Amino acid sequence: MAGHSHWAGIKHKKGRADKERSKIFSKLSREITVAAKLGDKDPDMNSRLRTAIQAAKQANMPKDNISRAISKSENTNEKNFENLRYEGFGPFNIALVIETLTNNKNRSASSIRTVLQKNGGRLGETGSTTHMFNSCGIIHIDKNKISEDDAFEIAISSGAKDCLKINGYYEIITEKEDFYKIKTIFEKKIDNFSYSAIEWRAHNYLKLDKDKSKKMIEVLSALEEIDDVQNIFINANLKD
Repeated sequence: MAGHSHWAGIKHKKGRADKERSKIFSKLSREITVAAKLGDKDPDMNSRLRTAIQAAKQANMPKDNISRAISKSENTNEKNFENLRYEGFGPFNIALVIETLTNNKNRSASSIRTVLQKNGGRLGETGSTTHMFNSCGIIHIDKNKISEDDAFEIAISSGAKDCLKINGYYEIITEKEDFYKIKTIFEKKIDNFSYSAIEWRAHNYLKLDKDKSKKMIEVLSALEEIDDVQNIFINANLKD
């Protein structure tokens, strides 16, 4: 897989040290809390919350943590978080789309700018990189969960943009606006997905050699260390 999905794969290979797992759980909890605060506390009635809980389960987050994150949404003293997107360039002029969930946009911008500048990159204006990407919904379903005929039939009838057969899973690509609708249709047939999210996918990907990939992975890891950062998307294929 290219771009962000490949980066996600590399992160998975790096393992789950306690510190890293704690940070991942913290970010997942924040998304669950915000999703529950903005909509129904029942995941069956709140597609964003349902997706957040599924992501938490995929990361092996304990049920108690998930329950606490939902309960936290009822705390009126809890600071309000908002989804903010930052755009910029890393080393080798690689385009970045960085999604955050933050209660302090100045802190987020400053932290991201510092990491990029230290590594020969820069923070850009709104629209400086998103024109190189397409925002779309992505659903991955293990092949043993559904037949090929059913996967393609549901994808076509529900209005998905594409359905691809990749290694051990099917990848369904949707318009961003149709993601939750199509995901709900598939949920009637499948109990869980191996992955589902709204991503920024580059129109074209740069190919990096091993040394440049190593440098870029260091930058991505530093950005991931920022508490406010939820997702990072790039227009490069990394070699690990």
